[in-house]
Amino acid sequence: MKRTMTAIALGMAASPALADKAAVLDTYADIAQAGYEDSLIKAQELKAAVEALLADPSPDTLAAARTAWLESRVPYQQTEAYRFGNAIVDDWEGKVNAWPLDEGLIDYVDATYGGATDENLYAALNVVANPAFTLSGVEIDASEITPALLEDQLHEADAVEANVATGYHAIEFLLWGQDLNGTEPGAGSRVWTDYALDDACTNGNCDRRGEYLQAATDLLISDLEWMAAQWTDDGEARTTLMSNEDAGIVAMLTGMGSLSYGEQAGERMKLGVMLNDPEEEHDCFSDNTHNSHYYDGLGIRNVYMGEYVRIDGSVVSGPSLSELVAEADADVDSALRADLNQTMIELGQIKAAAEAGFSYDQMLARGNAAGEDLIMSAVNALVTQTRSIERAVSALGLDQIGFEGSDSLDNPDAVFQ
Repeated sequence: MKRTMTAIALGMAASPALADKAAVLDTYADIAQAGYEDSLIKAQELKAAVEALLADPSPDTLAAARTAWLESRVPYQQTEAYRFGNAIVDDWEGKVNAWPLDEGLIDYVDATYGGATDENLYAALNVVANPAFTLSGVEIDASEITPALLEDQLHEADAVEANVATGYHAIEFLLWGQDLNGTEPGAGSRVWTDYALDDACTNGNCDRRGEYLQAATDLLISDLEWMAAQWTDDGEARTTLMSNEDAGIVAMLTGMGSLSYGEQAGERMKLGVMLNDPEEEHDCFSDNTHNSHYYDGLGIRNVYMGEYVRIDGSVVSGPSLSELVAEADADVDSALRADLNQTMIELGQIKAAAEAGFSYDQMLARGNAAGEDLIMSAVNALVTQTRSIERAVSALGLDQIGFEGSDSLDNPDAVFQ
């Protein structure tokens, strides 16, 4: 899907005397470190649940692995506000949270899914079923499915972004399977016997499917270990951030504005409403999209308020961007805090409705006015808070920031071309 970069031009203002920017950046880095460490802890719990599933496949062990995956999304989604403004995160993020994916690359799919296309020759490669295959003219030995195979040879194969072989969503597909319910309620319904290692095995290649799941989970852990280390006192992400205070503040605002506007309001939410397409769900196999949207929004708020609640209930907090903006212009800060809170109310209503049985799939259905209203109320709140973020940029004396855009917001007609 085409994306655009929207340059937000703001008039230069005399930079006011502001609170300690270094302390604000330190809080920001502390929250990043805590968020990635929490994501790692939850990924390690997921690994334990996956190992239990593979050692003793059953309805209970599959359900436990799914629960562990769902829990792992809570801290990770809150780190997404660190994208866009921090190059080290952007260069890495595609390995862990890329979507949407052509799941036929990984495993069996329903006959209605189709096969190779002009856009993706490997859309139905089915690595699980094939221990050897040709990829971009190269013979690949996949007799053993390893993290290196997934990362170095399969992920974004043939330079196609939909060839997602690693990360949360590859694991999600292996745990749930395809969601074939369209805009009706219901997630994927993979059976536990897809991992059985005896005559109970369904859909073939249960041992290799388990190898893939194990490799993808191990790779997720190593990726999160690496990123958590980048935010420690001597980590590259923290030291780069702290090396230029003004650039660091710009990174904070860029991440907030880009996630709020182009990524979440546009690509993840409005686009799905425009296309009435459940394939545009962020967590489409598990029907967990309502939670991913909610915790993305919370992550933006965490950055501005300088506060993050860890998975153990402890709080990481300190001097905040909110305090910095308030010192420059109290009215701008008050409006932005109010807008962030309103966004969380709107995202919370989507979350509550989904948990009460009105699934995000159903909200996307053509003609479902109640669903469209829920989603678009949150989209509008996200757009409104982005405008307040722009005013915060101006209040801090910054002259221009490029926020991620989306055709769905900036050029809707292009979506249907």
